[in-house]
This record gives sequence, C-alpha cells and structure tokens, in this order.
Amino acid sequence: MSDNIGSAAHPFPPLIGVAPLMRRAFLNEDLKPLGAELLARAQANPADAHAYLDFSTVLQLTNNRESALAVQAQAIELQALYSLPARQSAPGLRLLVIMGLGDLMSNTPIEFLLEDSDVSLDMLYLTLESAWPETVPDHDVMMVAVAESADNQPLLQRLAGFVANWPRPVINLPEYIAVLSRDGVCAALQNSPNLDMPITVRIERAALQALGAGATTVGALLPQDDFPLIVRPIGSHAGQNLEKMMHCDDVADYLARVDAEQFYVSRFVDYRSADGLFRKYRIALIEGRSFVCHFAVSAHWMIHYLNAGMDASAEKRAEEAACMANFDAEFALRHAPALHAIYQRMGLPYLGIDCAETSAGDLLIFEIDNAMVVHAMDDEHMYPYKKPAMQKVFTAFRQMLENARHTTVVG
Repeated sequence: MSDNIGSAAHPFPPLIGVAPLMRRAFLNEDLKPLGAELLARAQANPADAHAYLDFSTVLQLTNNRESALAVQAQAIELQALYSLPARQSAPGLRLLVIMGLGDLMSNTPIEFLLEDSDVSLDMLYLTLESAWPETVPDHDVMMVAVAESADNQPLLQRLAGFVANWPRPVINLPEYIAVLSRDGVCAALQNSPNLDMPITVRIERAALQALGAGATTVGALLPQDDFPLIVRPIGSHAGQNLEKMMHCDDVADYLARVDAEQFYVSRFVDYRSADGLFRKYRIALIEGRSFVCHFAVSAHWMIHYLNAGMDASAEKRAEEAACMANFDAEFALRHAPALHAIYQRMGLPYLGIDCAETSAGDLLIFEIDNAMVVHAMDDEHMYPYKKPAMQKVFTAFRQMLENARHTTVVG
C-alpha cells in the first residue's frame, strides 16, 4: 500500500467534508474565519491532510478556485484516502468512491447523495502522476465518481483497466463515463425515440473565426443546420461563455471576447412554452428510473436555478411544487421511452440530466453527466416541497447501492 493511503491512524480532527461546508455557504455564513482556522491548522501541522482538503473546499466556496485547486493537490499528495463515517449508527454499507482532482463539479456529489445515511464512505483520490494503491479499504461496493472532461479522459482510460475484474460490484464504469462529453452524448443518443439533442460538434478556433468572417457557412460545420447557434468553450460549465449567435457578426464579436481554442457548437432550440417562458428540469436517472431534482422557470433561455428568480416568485415555486408532486404521473410518463433510451444507451446506473420539453413534446437534452449537483439545502420554509422530493432521490440512490451489493461479480 502506498504511504499516502493510510489515513485512519492520523491524530488530526476529522474531515468536515463538502456537504456541511456547502450547506454553511448556502446559508450565507461567512466562511473566512473557518478558512483562517483551517489554514492555521495546516501551517501548524503540515501533515494534517484533513485541514488542507477542507481548506481547499472553503476556498472554492469563497470563489478562490485556482488557490483551492492548488491546496487540494497538496492535500492529495499528503494523503489519497479520506473517510466519512455513516451518520446512522445502524449497520449499513461500505462504499469506496474513486475521485479525481478538480472543483465541485468534477466528481459525483456523493456526500450530498448519502448525507444522513447509513453508508460509510471512503473517498480515494487518484491522479495520473501519483502511485496507485495495491490494496484499498474493504468495501461492499465501489463507485467511480470522476466526471468526464478533456483533462480527465486519460484518467478514465487508466481507471478502466484499474477496475476491470474488480472483486466487488462497480457502479458507473469509467469507460461509459468517458462517453459523457457533449458530442459523445449527442452521438450516443442520435435517433432515440421522442428525444431531441441537436447535433453537437467540437471545432477549433480557426473554424469558428472563418464562420465569423463569412468565409464558411453553418452548414459546413453542422449539416442541414443554420443560425441561430449555441457556442461554448470546451470544458466550460454553468453557462460560462455560453452564448447564442444569430449571425456571423455575433460570432466575430464573441471571439473578440473569448480566448478559448476549442468550442462546442450546436443549433439553438427555442423551447419556450406558450406563455413565453422557458422551463428547465434537472433529473436524476437512477437504475433507469427518473427523479426530479429541481424545476426552474425563466424569461431567459439560459436557465440556472439560482438566477431564475425562484426565491422571488411564489408563482414559480407553486409551479415547481406541482411539477414535483405530479412528476411520476406526468413528466416521467410522457418521456418514458426517451428516458429508457438514455438509460440503455449510456449504460450508467447513476446519471444527471438537464433537459426541457420542445413545443412538439419531445424531451430536449441539454447535458447528461454523472457530476451534476443535487442537494436538499433549500430553505424548507420557502421550499417545503423540495426535501420530500429529494428524499426520493436519496432513497433510490441508497437502494441502487444495496442492489449492487447483492450483485454477483463474475471474474
């Protein structure tokens, strides 16, 4: 076993973890005093990996991403394995989770999915540069949490060999996670029933410059498509530099402001409802069954839950409450063939889906991945319907682990 694997014997305060820290940030608590305390701990005892890892989370939550990733790398260099005990005392399940370096969107949000559960969690961070362990903590089930990204593709490739013929059940095989790029998902889902995911291509900056200059056409990049387009840099998330282009001049203006070298390009789909508003769903797909995690309503096509004005609108919250109450009998039933196709084609027991409905009634896919943030942190007075809906997600996730535990491993 590598020296940085053994963590249980270290006489340091236990790991706080991402979920409690994000909950405090969500409640607008000032995390700077805690950050100063964690930094002081790390400086006083440079072997206190828990302080480093928690400090890196605080830095991320206070918008210090680059510093956070540097501190996280130091933590993982000190110690690759981090443990969080089950919150319930009853005998439960032991889960080993394979994690990668990165921000809060770089791994499956495992701590939120198992908050207050009977599952004990061992999180093993692996990198291409570090030595990988010959032995790991005993466990009932392994889950690969590493998200797809251009940077993570080599790691996922190596992980595929690492977990092959694993003696315990493995959830979310890395070779299937590797397909979750925007163009990979698009290719996998083409010709699926009652599903619309516009053809997405990745192009170099020079090709986009040619389009902006009028030297090429949209059809040359996207056969049978035309403006308007959606353009975003490869590797971007949360709407960063995601814009709609109506004509060539928009492309030229965009490139003058965005210095990325590679981009995803797809046609824009106007998915507004009859009342002129846009509606977006975040779905968890667990063993093929869909669960709504949130539902946002906005006057703008680019919807993120936190900027959709849900706090300020009782009418929007009432619509979300109705969506959650009737989800199984309405949305899930309407889109059962499309959701089944996603489950069958992607081959992953746990997935997140950001989606909407087209005017024709098809399921419009924006993104599918294994690392979308799902949580139950919303104010229960303002969103009394959220916690019961999210508990369905957490219960299904726990049942997925239990089902995996009883799977016979062949090999």
